[in-house]
Amino acid sequence: MRNPLSKTIQDIKPSGIRKFFDIVSEMPEAISLGVGEPDFDTPWHIREEGIYSLEKGRTFYTSNSGLIELREEICKWYKRKYDVDYDYKKEALLTVGGSEGIDVALRAMLDPGDEVIIPQPCYVSYVPCVELAGGVPVTIELKNENEFRLTPKELLDAITDKTKILVLAFPSNPTGAIMTKEDLAPIAEICKEKDIFVISDEIYSELTYGEEKHCTIGSFPGMKERTIIINGFSKAYAMTGWRLGYALAPQIIAEQMTKVHQFAIMCAPTTSQYAAISAIKEGDKDIEMMKESYDKRRHFLLKQFEEMGLPCFEPKGAFYMFPCIKEFGITSDEFATRLLQEEKLAVVPGTAFGDCGEGFLRISYAYSLDELREAMGRIKRFITKLREEKNA
Repeated sequence: MRNPLSKTIQDIKPSGIRKFFDIVSEMPEAISLGVGEPDFDTPWHIREEGIYSLEKGRTFYTSNSGLIELREEICKWYKRKYDVDYDYKKEALLTVGGSEGIDVALRAMLDPGDEVIIPQPCYVSYVPCVELAGGVPVTIELKNENEFRLTPKELLDAITDKTKILVLAFPSNPTGAIMTKEDLAPIAEICKEKDIFVISDEIYSELTYGEEKHCTIGSFPGMKERTIIINGFSKAYAMTGWRLGYALAPQIIAEQMTKVHQFAIMCAPTTSQYAAISAIKEGDKDIEMMKESYDKRRHFLLKQFEEMGLPCFEPKGAFYMFPCIKEFGITSDEFATRLLQEEKLAVVPGTAFGDCGEGFLRISYAYSLDELREAMGRIKRFITKLREEKNA
């Protein structure tokens, strides 16, 4: 019997995040700081709108692109927040989470052999989705000393005559890094000069802390026509299970993305789309409440790591910390495995997000302060043991 499987899919490694999540699911006494999911319930007014849509029997397919009212509200929101104009009829697409948006954008744009520049450490889907679309991922190793921001030199060094797309994902999963308007300006100029398109994953855009506000590269002159914005409702509105994202793109790209979406998915979940209308029209206060809570947890963890002597730059976005564990002389995977076995605490090894994540851990603070206090006690106990072993 011949092998029924595609070589491409066989060569792709499973997600390093799910590995530890699956182990923890069988350890009731364990604490997990590994999953990037808000610990808040979806705000009631959003749930209520979803329930109402079911009561009214709104359970049919929407158009392939999604409810026109929701697309209109999304475009109004981006105009209000980031001063970027999109045509809700021709340049907006509702997707099954931001992840589908990434996938259909790449499939709509790539021919075999086209290169896609992916700064790492990064979200686990980018490299596999490029490979599944027939493209060639070209990774850039972002540096801790640059707070994991992409520099113009790093970008220029990675560009070849086959480069077609740059993936930008800030605020970053897993590092929590952000790119300011000043950081993005030279990147935008390079993209225009070299005729490169940008897929800008902005799923954590509303979780940016301090004085710096999120800036989309699509807002720079000449960049809207070469930028595909991916965003959604999972992180900002605590709607992960509703599986609703969206893409904003130039019409010529949006039309082809919709074609892929049409054949693969048909449309995003109808109930989720009705609920999302309430989210985007009335949810600003919900975002601020959740962000304020995350910020308190962020400061708590930074102080804890400082007291432990565990180096960690200050992340200003998302809800992740990326502490450095190189002093212990063991791999990130070994550290995370031993921590789980010996202290019943799950974190994600940095290598789940690219080889350059070696020597780091991703720790999510989308958990209660009580859970974080207990988790930090376990980490402190564990690294004290490792230091004693090292000095023995």
